[in-house]
Amino acid sequence: MLLLIGALIILLTIYLLIKQYETRMVLFCSGLVMAIIAGDPMAAFKAFSHAMQESKIFEPIIAVMGFAMVLKVTECDKHLVHFLARYLKKAGPFLIPGAVLVTFLINISVVSASGCSAAVGAILIPSLMASGVHPAIAGSAVLAGTYGAMFNPGFAPNIVVADVAKSTPMAVVANHAIPLATVGIIGAITLTVVAYLRKENKGYEPDASTINAGQQDFQVNLLKAFVPILPLLILILGNMNFVAAFKQVAISHAMIIGVFAAFLVTRMNPGKVVKEFWHGVGEGFGHIFAIIICSLVFVSGLNAIGVIQAAINLMISNTDIAKLSATFGPFLLAIMCGSGDAAQVAFNKAVTVHAAQFGINGMDMGSMAAIGGALGRTMSPISGAAIICATFAGVNPLELAKRNAPGMIVALVTLMVLLMYK
Repeated sequence: MLLLIGALIILLTIYLLIKQYETRMVLFCSGLVMAIIAGDPMAAFKAFSHAMQESKIFEPIIAVMGFAMVLKVTECDKHLVHFLARYLKKAGPFLIPGAVLVTFLINISVVSASGCSAAVGAILIPSLMASGVHPAIAGSAVLAGTYGAMFNPGFAPNIVVADVAKSTPMAVVANHAIPLATVGIIGAITLTVVAYLRKENKGYEPDASTINAGQQDFQVNLLKAFVPILPLLILILGNMNFVAAFKQVAISHAMIIGVFAAFLVTRMNPGKVVKEFWHGVGEGFGHIFAIIICSLVFVSGLNAIGVIQAAINLMISNTDIAKLSATFGPFLLAIMCGSGDAAQVAFNKAVTVHAAQFGINGMDMGSMAAIGGALGRTMSPISGAAIICATFAGVNPLELAKRNAPGMIVALVTLMVLLMYK
């Protein structure tokens, strides 16, 4: 009986998320209700308290978000975008896939999908349209690159995977780097094929305002353009033992070094830089980490009512069910609710922690769920990134979702083969 009630609450939770009710509220309340029905209301509150003490997850996430806010206020992200856009204009037939991959690269530093869409979309979408690319394809190209953040070891999903797999974020990124790069290229190529088949790769004639918006006379400062990639470079050089001194640098420390670099390069008022860093820290806690906390409360409810154990027993008896669940569960939920965060956190904290019992590598399963959620969000018409890109392109977000769908589906299946069946 409890399992049936739990299943109904899960369906109601999914429905409320699809209806765009506040994610944190829905997850927390659903978890609490299940815990109460199971006769253990304190399970939800204990999960909340335990999650608040997860400093190894909390520290890198808020540092990354703080650095991202500093990049925005100092406009270092804009210099990087313009620097890459300058060479993109010379890409010729590789213009569309080039736009996807440029966004993909920038998203590694500007980890917020919405923030990246705003920073990159304002420049690349008008530029693509001015080059004759149809607005829907131009918007789709930027949207299709907004899961490059999975290359950033400080990105929240990577932190969660590292936690459940008992590993490090750098190890997680190294493990899924080749599959992620592969699906990124697949998404870019597939969108290009869609554009050619729909004859939307050229021939569009924008108005003068669009041309001006995409070809502003912007002077790129190479030092400012370098700042966004500095923390990642430090982490890579340290973890690959190229620079012994960087081996000791934690993710949060690398982000703080990046903040100092942004100040030194831009000479902005230090008080403003510090203020924006802590503003980003607050955003990271209030939005990203809060979703993780509420997801854990939801998981505690699932555990109390017996749903998790029932799912584990089913997956132990059939490994393929576990692999398919990790692949399609977060992906489908992300499409429906427009966010991959809640889906992947809940799945990884509830199921991936038991991956060894299914005979699956925990890191592979965790990355599958995390990247799958990101792919689903990239073809969701109600995601924040889709709405922003559609606004710049002047089209309905659904038009972007339709054009990205083939690439994201092919990418998902490819990723499943590379991670789940290797």
